[in-house]
Amino acid sequence: MRVLIAGCGRIGSALAVRLAHENHDVHVVDRDPAARRRLPPGFAGPYHVGNGFSRGVLEQAGVRHSDALVAVTCGDNSNLVIARTAKETYRVPIVLAGVHDPRHVSLYAGLGIPAVCDVTWSVHRIHQLLLHRDLTPDISFGNGETLLIRSAVPAYLTGRPLAEFEVEGEIRVVEVTRGGRSVLPLHTTTAAPDDVVTFAVAATSLRRLRGFLDKELGT
Repeated sequence: MRVLIAGCGRIGSALAVRLAHENHDVHVVDRDPAARRRLPPGFAGPYHVGNGFSRGVLEQAGVRHSDALVAVTCGDNSNLVIARTAKETYRVPIVLAGVHDPRHVSLYAGLGIPAVCDVTWSVHRIHQLLLHRDLTPDISFGNGETLLIRSAVPAYLTGRPLAEFEVEGEIRVVEVTRGGRSVLPLHTTTAAPDDVVTFAVAATSLRRLRGFLDKELGT
């Protein structure tokens, strides 16, 4: 995935490092050349100096070819302009924004732009929305380290024990909705057609859960 991050503050730099570590193509934009010091010496992604709300800067940073843009500058108004430009002008498929003032969240929501608050939680949440948007949590705990996620079970897993989804310390099956009724599964409960399962999952294990849901277990 090619991700353009506007803002190299605490959130932007931490997210850039995390995504680059996962081998994504990360481009960073910040108006302050010195902000690059927040990135580690080995960070290989391009760093573009300029205001992220400038279309010229965004185009130089490759917004037209980006799969996602994350606006996490120090100003809510700037983030809104950047996110809106990316979404409406350049049709970037995934656009996310950080918000410092919770009262501004509704502005983003009205434009269909997911926005998140709080520095520690934002890195987890933005990362999740970028890479695991099909596994949206119903509830998060702490600073987003543990999530409750509901997902339909693929038809090819019908008849297999739900316990096969569980990984000690990472993933736990806590509930299954079957035929409109919610039940707490036993260790021997098997998946049935059209089951919707609730998982308690560590935020760092979303990729593993997705792997369980995308392919047959054990392959």
